[in-house]
Amino acid sequence: MTIKAVVFDAYGTLYDVQSVAAVTDEAFPGYGELISQIWRMKQLEYTWLRSLMGRYEDFSVITRDSLSFTLKTLGLPFDAAIFERIMDKYVHLDLYSDAKQALAGLKGRKLAILSNGSTEMLNALVRNTGLETILDATISIDSRRIFKPSPRTYELIEANLGEKPQDVLFVSSNPFDACGAKSFGLKVAWIERVTPQAMAAELAKANLIRPLSMFKAIRMQMDEYGLEPDYRIAALADLPRLVAAHA
Repeated sequence: MTIKAVVFDAYGTLYDVQSVAAVTDEAFPGYGELISQIWRMKQLEYTWLRSLMGRYEDFSVITRDSLSFTLKTLGLPFDAAIFERIMDKYVHLDLYSDAKQALAGLKGRKLAILSNGSTEMLNALVRNTGLETILDATISIDSRRIFKPSPRTYELIEANLGEKPQDVLFVSSNPFDACGAKSFGLKVAWIERVTPQAMAAELAKANLIRPLSMFKAIRMQMDEYGLEPDYRIAALADLPRLVAAHA
């Protein structure tokens, strides 16, 4: 296999969605982590349910709706200024510390993002984090009006980059996304940031399971779909060596 393009998921893969906790905890002291985890889980759930119902709204709307749900569910009063301050973090998410170095190590291949994010959200995020000069394309699923892991979303890679699925390595830390890409026919590298052994050890020593631990257990462990990624890596920093082996 020759890897001609490397395509990344954005949220949770290149960008740390947990970095919103700093803002949510500042707005609601003591609730930051809980807000962040419920928000992210509902955000994903809304993408899947809207896809199934055929009632598409772009990711910015879904992100707002899932945050509103979260704050109301927790009984936390908020005004427009607080709400918008929290929302703004989604276009200023922190890159994972090894992201830029990993991208720099992949020169010579086409590099792109394929994300559920809306076009406007993604373009702002990429610009705010300095990736606009590194990536060849930032691809939103907006044009297909359905969210990953629908096969129709992964078709956008060839449509935008001109590369066949067998020549593309898709990189995601989200198990549902890794499985969707593998089912479509892409080569997949899954970033296994939390191993089952580490997860079991974390839960075993906890008297009270933290929201973040529950999120890791539900959303960061490989799902049972009978689909396995081609490669399991521990971090973005492992990518250049993996890709170099398939020059």
